[in-house]
Amino acid sequence: MTMSNVSVEVSTVASQRKALLLIALGTMLAMTTWFSTSAVLPELRSRWGLSTNQSSVLIVVLQLGFVVGAVVSAALGVADRIAPQKVVAVSAAGAAAANAAIVIADGYPAAVVLRFVTGAFLAGVYPPALKLTATWFRKGRGMAMGVMIAALTVGSATPHLVNAVGGAHWSAVMIATSILTVTGGAVIVAFVPDGPSPFPVTGFNAGEAWRAMQQRDVRLVSLAYFGHMWELYAMWAWIALFLGDVLDRQGSNLNRSALAFGVIAIGAVGSIVAGVWGDRVGKARSAIVAMVFSGAAALTIGVEGLPVGLVVAIAVVWGATVVADSAQFSAILSERADQRFVGTALTVQLAFGFLLTIATIWLVPLVRDNVGWWAAFAMLAPGPLFGAWALARLDNTPPDTKAAIDPSTRLTP
Repeated sequence: MTMSNVSVEVSTVASQRKALLLIALGTMLAMTTWFSTSAVLPELRSRWGLSTNQSSVLIVVLQLGFVVGAVVSAALGVADRIAPQKVVAVSAAGAAAANAAIVIADGYPAAVVLRFVTGAFLAGVYPPALKLTATWFRKGRGMAMGVMIAALTVGSATPHLVNAVGGAHWSAVMIATSILTVTGGAVIVAFVPDGPSPFPVTGFNAGEAWRAMQQRDVRLVSLAYFGHMWELYAMWAWIALFLGDVLDRQGSNLNRSALAFGVIAIGAVGSIVAGVWGDRVGKARSAIVAMVFSGAAALTIGVEGLPVGLVVAIAVVWGATVVADSAQFSAILSERADQRFVGTALTVQLAFGFLLTIATIWLVPLVRDNVGWWAAFAMLAPGPLFGAWALARLDNTPPDTKAAIDPSTRLTP
């Protein structure tokens, strides 16, 4: 290798790292509105006199908005017709405006509508940011996607951190997260150019979606992803309330909001470790290990009578592993799906996965009220354990070898 080639390679790596850092930072900031109402839910329940069902609606309606936004965006080909940076910036501004408007409305009915709108706009932040990241990485994509999941994780946890600072008023949390969301979109549109490896332009087609899902590996990866989603957002949505109940019951002086932030944010470390490890030993193997640990944590954390220290320790393990497998699903699917329909397959996987989260987010507080926390969280454990089983059944033939056998599955840059 000549000195000029070495120089070009070093320059490329530096550009990749800079782009990844900026996209991750922008995504982290932009996604802070996702759990803004979850962070202040106790205040809102008291202020608006909310029942358990109404509290759940405030959370699940955003998930529904995200699904609708993702499907509509894919059907219209928004990400293919408009630069992803612009899509992220406009969507972040829309999500921030809807989130901040809840302070002005200061009422439950309007908040439900505004949370749906927030979710729909956030569908224009996260998927385009992932696509932009992929244009910068042909090798090391598992690591890069792990970093992006880490950014999503910290962004999702940030409202709890804002709420923990001096016991911030609920309106201050809403306004602060809106400001952070706008800033995140601005970072991406202002400082991140397109990568050197763009994807071919394709549109969403229902027939292609059905064809993509006929591939055995695609079905197995999607089933594993659904098991993962069965657990993830319900855990993120209700872990703060659970920890608060445990701290109150045992008379602990720990700050529940700060603790919830730490438990969710530790998933950033898990995501990066799983991404790096996945590139080395296999993405499926990395995801299986994370899902087994996550399922075990879900089964044990709610056991009555556990001391606070042990509950916190299990919560940290759960927080680190519950999201660590996320990036691996997208990476595996992008390798094993027919390359003509990768975008369609990802859209279908994403939409059905988030629809599942609505069920579990709704069910956890209902089971908690009628049976208790152990049953509520144990109900989530079959998801990751089923996902680990599905991944273990994947064809072990390396994707590059399969591409050589079947040209329709060959990876594009």
